[in-house]
Amino acid sequence: MSSENPPSKIQPYNGFPAGELRFTSVPDLFFTQVLPLIDSLSELKVTLHFLWLHHRQVRQVISREELLNDETLLQSLATISTEVVTVLNQALQQAVERGTLLHTQIEDNGNIYDWYFLNSERGRLALARLEAGSFEVVAKPNAETNVPNKRPNIFELYEANIGLIGPILADELKEAETSYPAEWITEAFKIAVENNARRWKYIETILEKWATAGRGHDQASKKKSWYTEEELQNFIQH
Repeated sequence: MSSENPPSKIQPYNGFPAGELRFTSVPDLFFTQVLPLIDSLSELKVTLHFLWLHHRQVRQVISREELLNDETLLQSLATISTEVVTVLNQALQQAVERGTLLHTQIEDNGNIYDWYFLNSERGRLALARLEAGSFEVVAKPNAETNVPNKRPNIFELYEANIGLIGPILADELKEAETSYPAEWITEAFKIAVENNARRWKYIETILEKWATAGRGHDQASKKKSWYTEEELQNFIQH
C-alpha cells in the first residue's frame, strides 16, 4: 500500500456494543487468495464495502452512482484523499483488473451507466443476463458528490445498533439530527436496544413523543420514557 498514506493519528473506537451483533458473510477464499494480492488501501476498502452491500441487500448488481452517493463508503475513502471520486474510480478499476469484481456499461436515454458484480457464479450469471437484456436495472442520474467532513453521530448510532443505511433513510436521519438534541437521540437508541426494538420507526416515535409531551416532564414525574411494541403502536395510531 505504498501509494497511499493512511492517517498518522489513529482514531480510537469504543468497541462493539453489547447485545446481538449482525455479521457479514465473506467468502473464505477472499482471505486466502485475494487479500494477499491486494496492495492498495482504497481497493481493499471498496472491495470490502461491496461485499457488505452485496450481502446485506442481497443484490447481484450495484451501480457506480450508488457507490458515489454512499456516505459510509465516501467517509471511508476520505481518510485516504479528499479526491474521493478519483479514489473510488481507481479502486473499482483495480478490483475489476484483479478479477474480484465484474464490470459492464449500459446505455440508457443517451447516458452511460457503470454496473458492478461480484465475480461469483451468481454474479457472472447476472452479468450475462443483463448484457443479454434478460432483466432490467434502474439507473439513477449522476449526482454531485460531496466530500464528507464529519459524519453525523446519528449515522454511527444507527450502524452500530441497527444496520445498513440507505439513501432515503439517510435523509431522515439527517433531518432528525437537526430536529432533536443529541442527548435525546442517544437515549432513544439506547431505549430501542434495551427493548429489543431495533427499528428507526420505534426510535423516531420516541423522539416525536418527547418533542410533543416533553422529555423533562416524563423524568420529573418518574414516568417511564420507553414503550413496549403494543404501547408504541397505540401511540402511533393516536
